[in-house]
Amino acid sequence: MLGLGSILGTGVFVSIGVAAGVAGPAVILAIALAAVVATANALSSAQLAASHPVSGGTYEYGYRYLSPWAGFAAGWMFLAAKSASAATAALGFSAYLLEMLGLAGEERAWRIGVALAVTAVLTAIVLGGIRRSSRVNMVIVCITILALLAFVAGVAPAAWRDGAANLRDQSQTSAQTRFWPALLEAAALMFVAFTGYGRVATLGEEVRDPKRTIPRAIVVTLWATAALYILVSIAAVAAAGAGRLGHLTRMQAAPLEAVARLADAPAVAVIVSIGAMTAMLGVLLNLILGLSRVLLAMGRRGDMPAATGRVSESGTPGVAVIVVGAVIAALVLIGDVKTTWSFSAFTVLIYYAITNLSALRLPAEQRIWGRWWAWMGLVGCLGLAFWVQWQIWGIGLTILALGLVWKLTRRASAG
Repeated sequence: MLGLGSILGTGVFVSIGVAAGVAGPAVILAIALAAVVATANALSSAQLAASHPVSGGTYEYGYRYLSPWAGFAAGWMFLAAKSASAATAALGFSAYLLEMLGLAGEERAWRIGVALAVTAVLTAIVLGGIRRSSRVNMVIVCITILALLAFVAGVAPAAWRDGAANLRDQSQTSAQTRFWPALLEAAALMFVAFTGYGRVATLGEEVRDPKRTIPRAIVVTLWATAALYILVSIAAVAAAGAGRLGHLTRMQAAPLEAVARLADAPAVAVIVSIGAMTAMLGVLLNLILGLSRVLLAMGRRGDMPAATGRVSESGTPGVAVIVVGAVIAALVLIGDVKTTWSFSAFTVLIYYAITNLSALRLPAEQRIWGRWWAWMGLVGCLGLAFWVQWQIWGIGLTILALGLVWKLTRRASAG
């Protein structure tokens, strides 16, 4: 449930529309391709988490199996990318809520104020411990899944009526002239929508029997999500057409809600809005959980201030949680994270490339699956990263360089 709460959010409610605008009806194939690459990454993550069940995910795996610099690079990129994603989730929730309340036209300060409030509330929930966080997350996930199933059922008549034509229509998409580049770009965008399963691996110290629990949770989470994404994408493209779905995504932040209204299902549109808000809450909750555990691991090793590596009597890394909440709040104040999704695509693909490199170094006796899964994940990550816009490469590499300078500075001061 924590994995589903991490995945079902911006990916299903926004990125399917973005990818449809790039690849047309082939977005369904792009989702399947992204799921295959994500599966290889998930199996690498599961093997590593089972053999090395500590908080920190690929940050810890990079340190253990590659080098301190590789581990630090993974942790730093994770913190940078997911902090921005968390701020986006908070602002997205605020936008949906204000629109539902009829306050969408109010000043920007309203959106920021609501986003700050929800960030503070969820930070407090995470401070309460993993059990309380899990209960809240379970409620959020159930509402989100019910909303998505209601969407599929609500647009089914329109999809049945117009589906044959819409699923063949390539108009208004870049797939008309460049099928393979468009497909790979869409797959890179959709890969990001699957990456929440890594949140399960970052909680390795806080579950019973991690060698059994973590691999099963990751794989089941991934394929349940893939099935739901494919079902929703078929319904949306069949009901509205890929070109229109992409246009709706560019024009407004709630393409699935707009498709439901086009399909003459206003009640379903309201349900989808509620589901979108709960999904954003789930994303924000799980990002605070995951980010704080990575920051905890980095604090323990001295890559971050020592206070972030402390754990309370209840087992919660309180200082790390508060710091993460404060960073997210600071990004919310900026209020402009237009490139977050593409930025997350590049940084997350680099992050999981390090995951697969770490998995290749696992001793034979600790392997659950063959090395070829790790090779598939590594090639898939680097191959998809190539299709992200070059401007995003510049931003990502600059952030990485700043992190390495930080590590060098701390190393010099410690020496």
